[in-house]
Amino acid sequence: MNIALSVKLFIELKKNPEQSQRALSKRCGVSLGSVHYCLSALVNQGYIKAMNFKNEKNKVAYSYILTPSGINLKKELTLVFLNSKQAKYEALREEIKVLKKELKR
Repeated sequence: MNIALSVKLFIELKKNPEQSQRALSKRCGVSLGSVHYCLSALVNQGYIKAMNFKNEKNKVAYSYILTPSGINLKKELTLVFLNSKQAKYEALREEIKVLKKELKR
């Protein structure tokens, strides 16, 4: 499971659970297939519930609702993702510091 994409999907679905997969792919900056694959996995694992409804164009659409276990997973993945980004940030800061010292020489 792609942690970064899962976190982005959880955030986007919280904003609007009735977004289409195409809209989610645009907002998350990934392919429609990636969104479909990740959403399907999250639904199959019970973290998201997909509910059918009719939209204004008489098409069947879905609403994606986080389950209680999905809410817990969102918290866990967000923490993992944040720690990963924080470590990368610290490493980049250190690299910048070294490069600045090199320029002064």
